[in-house]
Amino acid sequence: MITGSCHCGAVRYEIHGRLLMFANCHCPDCRKYTGSAFSSVLAAESQGFILTSGEDNLALYPSSAGKERRFCKTCGCHIYLRAEHRPGMVFVRAGTLDDDPEIRPQGHFWTSMKAPWHDICDSLPQHLEGLPQK
Repeated sequence: MITGSCHCGAVRYEIHGRLLMFANCHCPDCRKYTGSAFSSVLAAESQGFILTSGEDNLALYPSSAGKERRFCKTCGCHIYLRAEHRPGMVFVRAGTLDDDPEIRPQGHFWTSMKAPWHDICDSLPQHLEGLPQK
């Protein structure tokens, strides 16, 4: 089990089960939502993601067709995303983890859209676009 929370602690969650992927996303949406060069995202099985407190403190933002982002109403922390095209997955912002997931990022996605002022300086695989559709 891995735990996590928003910045103010009003929203807390647990991840049980398999972690599917850990990646750094450089798409414009992730950059805007995090205010950073990229977002580190942990994909977990939906059924293993459990909100343990603060569900009523979550705001939903439908950022684009088929994508719902959840934020803490108090501190504004972006906690997770659900996408219709990936129904079995929840995408958790790795910065909200309280525990070490014991896996490390496996690659960079949407590097074709990365911030021009950011250089990727590690040896992780780089993918010009996102995850392939299954």
